[in-house]
Amino acid sequence: MPDILPVLLSLSPVLPKTTCRQLYVIVVAMLAMSGRITQLGISRWTQQGGSYRSIQRFLHTEIDWGAVQWFFFEHFLLDPEATYLLGGDETPITKSGKHTYGIDRIFCSTLQRVAPALACFSFALIDVNKRDAYSLSTKQILRTPEEKEQAKKQKAKKKLKTPSKRGPGRPKGSKNKNKAEVTLSPELLRVKEQCEKLLARIGGKLRLVYLVLDGHFGHSVACVMVRQMGLHLISKLPYNSRLFLLPTPEQKARHSRVKYGDRVDYAHLPEERRYTTITEDGYTTVGYHLHCLHPFFAEPINVVVLVHTQLASGRRAHGIYFTSDMALAPEKLVEYYSLRFQIEFTFRDAKQHFGLEDFMARKEISVTNSIGLSFFLVNLSKYLLAPLREFYPGAGVTDLKGFYRTQHFVREVLKSVSDEPDPIFCQALVARICRRMLIHARQKTAEQLDLAA
Repeated sequence: MPDILPVLLSLSPVLPKTTCRQLYVIVVAMLAMSGRITQLGISRWTQQGGSYRSIQRFLHTEIDWGAVQWFFFEHFLLDPEATYLLGGDETPITKSGKHTYGIDRIFCSTLQRVAPALACFSFALIDVNKRDAYSLSTKQILRTPEEKEQAKKQKAKKKLKTPSKRGPGRPKGSKNKNKAEVTLSPELLRVKEQCEKLLARIGGKLRLVYLVLDGHFGHSVACVMVRQMGLHLISKLPYNSRLFLLPTPEQKARHSRVKYGDRVDYAHLPEERRYTTITEDGYTTVGYHLHCLHPFFAEPINVVVLVHTQLASGRRAHGIYFTSDMALAPEKLVEYYSLRFQIEFTFRDAKQHFGLEDFMARKEISVTNSIGLSFFLVNLSKYLLAPLREFYPGAGVTDLKGFYRTQHFVREVLKSVSDEPDPIFCQALVARICRRMLIHARQKTAEQLDLAA
């Protein structure tokens, strides 16, 4: 296993050396400890220099976690030959109490109800070849009272469902509007500001083309926002979206000023637009590739409609995926959108293994540092797992934590047996014992493992 201390000390261009040493003590403790990851729990598992007070000092230090994450990724995780996507998503962090900075009542999909929680929006780079995500920017969401009031009005408006009193046709005196000139909502302004800071930090070191967002951002205003940043949006449209095919030459010949072609009927999609058919596990999935117009989008969009049919009952359902890049192949469009889910695994690891939902900080700076520390450990664990998976291809974060937990106990035992143990002998002994604690079966012989150690 690589030594963590030199790795963290190399962060000195973006972190003071004292903070780097504090980070090392905390990281080793968090990798070894079991149970809830709180300040008191970390202090009980730290070595020399890891008192409760030291952990408090660290959490009350101003740290630019975006700069730390990018510096670490650039020097230890970046693959110059890989293809990367930029993905973004929001995650709730459930909390009890009333005094935590930024706490609000937020809908949590895992609980299927509204609960007291914090909300964070995270941007991650997604490696297309490795199918893995690396979180680079995570920011807490603070909704203003005006934004909350606007959301309540929109929700009440949807419940009313009052029929439109306006008759058919265009209202008298209405004028054409430029669909590319939109007003961004406070939410989109926050997302755009965070994304622009990340893109400025990356600069020309990495070429990004696509920003992948979930169906919440599958609308024309979000598409305009993404295009303003020089990227192409990949997202999902509502299942009942009004889409129209591009007008055919015959339609243009009959009506020279025609704008829309035939409306897309999802129950009878044109067979000539079919590009794939897959049958497995009792379902048939048929993919259709279309170039469409939408009444709210300023430009045509590249659309893929996947129709899923259950063979036993004949029930059908469909999903609509789109991008603003008209040249993207349909297979790539579906693959890139499916890779968006990799960012959910960073949320899972941060919550399950690195204390994202365990911290009890209440002040703004300590809450920010607790969130940043959890996501930094997710990236660090991926760096540490790479050499471990050379011998254990199925190793995960649980194996990694088991390795460091065993290492912690073995070193404590060796210290109690001898005041000055031989470091070379101890290193080999610790590596041998730690390997026995991994939950995955060994893939190489014991002799090969001993030589590697």
